[in-house]
Amino acid sequence: MLREFPPPPRAAEFSELIKKRLEEVKNAGGTRETVTVDWNGQSLHVEVVDLPLNALYFNPSTHRIRAQRSHDSARDEKLDSDPWGSESQGYLKYLLQAEPANPSRRDTDFDKLKESLEQFGQNDPGLITHQGILVNGNTRAAALRESGAQSMRVGILPESFTWADINAVELSLQLRKDHRRDYSYINRLLAMEEQASLGRTPEAIAREFRIRTATYHQERWILSTIRDLIERSRSGGGVSLRLVDLEDDQEKLKELHRAYEKLVAADPDQAEVLKETRMAAIVLGFAKTDVRHIEEGFRKTYLDGVLPPGLSTAGVEEAAVTVPGLGVSAPGASSAVSAARALSDHILRAKAMSGTTFSEITEDEKRGAQGVVDEVKDAFDKAIDSAGRDARVRKRKQLAPARLADACANIDQCVVDLVQARASRSLDEEEFDEAVVKLRASIRKLAQQAGRGNPNPGDGVSWLLEAAAAEGPDGER
Repeated sequence: MLREFPPPPRAAEFSELIKKRLEEVKNAGGTRETVTVDWNGQSLHVEVVDLPLNALYFNPSTHRIRAQRSHDSARDEKLDSDPWGSESQGYLKYLLQAEPANPSRRDTDFDKLKESLEQFGQNDPGLITHQGILVNGNTRAAALRESGAQSMRVGILPESFTWADINAVELSLQLRKDHRRDYSYINRLLAMEEQASLGRTPEAIAREFRIRTATYHQERWILSTIRDLIERSRSGGGVSLRLVDLEDDQEKLKELHRAYEKLVAADPDQAEVLKETRMAAIVLGFAKTDVRHIEEGFRKTYLDGVLPPGLSTAGVEEAAVTVPGLGVSAPGASSAVSAARALSDHILRAKAMSGTTFSEITEDEKRGAQGVVDEVKDAFDKAIDSAGRDARVRKRKQLAPARLADACANIDQCVVDLVQARASRSLDEEEFDEAVVKLRASIRKLAQQAGRGNPNPGDGVSWLLEAAAAEGPDGER
């Protein structure tokens, strides 16, 4: 959601410095450097000046690291209460240098940017407000500071710009096709959410992000699901999963949405069970190819039998829901859905506890939670392995019928082509006859294999055997 921050310290003084620099550039004559930004559908040309790097502030509202802020909840809270303090600005600088999916590690792309700036200098100007807040170029500013640079070339936005204007300009710059570094996946979802909170229509947001409207709705469903999981993972002491924990799971989440939408119209309860089970596997860190094996019926067929007794939720009963104002009860979620949610909640809390950095959580508690995670992951691993083996068997069983069905479709199309060719007198009779001879040979081979080890063939195979037997070895009847 859109957040407005108070002006940074000495904002008025810095604004006066900017005005002086702009006036100096104007009076100097010669060619003046400008940078063009998109604002409210119009091109805005702003002057570029050189400003002291240590006087610029990292933007606490930047979309680039919004999800990564949850990496350290204590420092994130400090950032909300004191965004311009040295501790908060240091946290922003740390996140700008970190890997999006794992902020504990330094991003190699940041080091490449730093090396490029040291070797070639600053090619493109950044963008700041009249108060010295970086709107574009936060990562470049962090790299320049680390390289020991004293100043930075920046374009100056109009003094009247609000936080809504600032966020809109940053977003438009990021979504340009020629931008060198994209937002991470979760930060794109958050940017879409922010645009929706401003009252923009799904169609307008989809155009802005250069995606289809259906994809926009998919992304909103995914973010809603992630937020639900984070809320359900909360336990004592405020421990929970973080947005950044799902940064690398884009394709798995998209496949989950497609599978859910395919099933929900026919069987809503099974769709919910599928969603809960797949999300649990995603949180446990299974690969995309493994998660695909979790389909309708996976839990009952494969997972329930390998879950440890202490984690089994097979006995969860259906919960009744009281209708407000009527005093009557209606059936709640089915027992299968309740069981799936109960198991997911158990996994979510254990995963959050095992990976927390909260000092209030003891090492014994973390080890206990990690033990639960390991135990459940082992059960999922066995269930997914069994499901994978059965899927491979099913594929082999269905391969021959599927190829025959394709051949039938091709023959049906051949009938149409034959009629059209004869009508236009364009049929090559000799080539067609040769193709039929090859078909006859192929049918004989098929009949030979279909009749092996099949004492009671069905109508189709019986016909095939009779048709092949009606001809001699040289095709004579």
